[in-house]
Amino acid sequence: MNMNLSKALRIGRSSCRAYATASSSELRRTPLYDFHVRNGAKIVDFAGWQMPLQYGEVGQVAAHNHTRTSASLFDVSHMVQSQFRGPGAAEFLQRLTPASLESLSPYTSTLSVMLNEQGGIIDDLIITKHAEDAYYVVTNAGRRDRDLSWIQKQLNEWKGGKIDWELLEGWGLLALQGPQSASFLQSLTSFDLKQLTFGKTAYIPIEGFNLHVARGGYTGEDGFEISIPPKQTEEFTELIYKNPPVQLAGLGARDSLRIEAGMCLYGNDLDEETSVVEAGLSWVVGKSRKQSLDCIGAERVLKDLKNGPPRRRVGFVVEGAPARQGAKIFAPGSDDLLGQITSGIPSPTLGKNIAMGYVRNGSHKKGAEVEVEVRGKRRKAAIVGMPFVEARYYRG
Repeated sequence: MNMNLSKALRIGRSSCRAYATASSSELRRTPLYDFHVRNGAKIVDFAGWQMPLQYGEVGQVAAHNHTRTSASLFDVSHMVQSQFRGPGAAEFLQRLTPASLESLSPYTSTLSVMLNEQGGIIDDLIITKHAEDAYYVVTNAGRRDRDLSWIQKQLNEWKGGKIDWELLEGWGLLALQGPQSASFLQSLTSFDLKQLTFGKTAYIPIEGFNLHVARGGYTGEDGFEISIPPKQTEEFTELIYKNPPVQLAGLGARDSLRIEAGMCLYGNDLDEETSVVEAGLSWVVGKSRKQSLDCIGAERVLKDLKNGPPRRRVGFVVEGAPARQGAKIFAPGSDDLLGQITSGIPSPTLGKNIAMGYVRNGSHKKGAEVEVEVRGKRRKAAIVGMPFVEARYYRG
């Protein structure tokens, strides 16, 4: 039943009303499903979940722009939240990923990737270190079954220190994003949010709730991701969404914001055939581990770091029409196929058609001209750096 976000967006654009069910009783719902319906959400199937695409008459572009200038609230409770505790937790997670967790400070997060035996990316994930033997991990909804079975398999084979793995089923996860998100959240807590710089986390008292708050997000803007126990999720959401300048935003705005920020979406820009270096994510390999990396899939990572990968993820500005996932990329004036587009949109912020995709190594230099096939017609395009829109994370 899963489908990628681009298909969900197309379905959502053809719908002009809110509806309470997507198409199948097999689809999962977040703790905020009823909340979304009450607030006029247009519900679509995304990664096996019934999720809000947008709300009422507020379109994707308007929600996108509001996030860039003010503050928006996204429900990301479909993401999988886990806790790993015990003397073997760090070593186990470093077996699954190339992250360097010993050097990570307590209550600090890092992006990483979970690799298969061939060095392909099973999933991208956020690891937060709470203590030497306690880690909070967030993985993608669309990879839930694959991730959980893979982790369980590795635990069954684990010979190291004891590990307690707890799946936080039913927990809420909200993303409050935008330049006014910090001032708004500060009005609800006595905790000095200036102490919480990008990539840091803390348990924060917010209007009677004590919640796990991480500074970061998927939009390129300053913001926070707030984890909430099941019984408190709807109550807390009701508390904060009604207050200006906060507006509700859905998958449509989330996708265009993450593309402008040059961030990957699993299933579009990442898959199990793609390596860390190809994806432009070499920086997730911990510095202390690059010389003696011993995680699953390490051989391919080290090979690509040393010799270069066969292809590379790059950004594009495309003339004339937006290029979508699957569009072919050619050398100018020839049939030399260089690669293909994995994500693309008309950028609301820049007023240009932007995209990312993979091209053959050696054809990835910034400024290089290419042609992208859109609806049977070659369009001129140029390779550009990412992010397309400069990130505005709070670093203190």
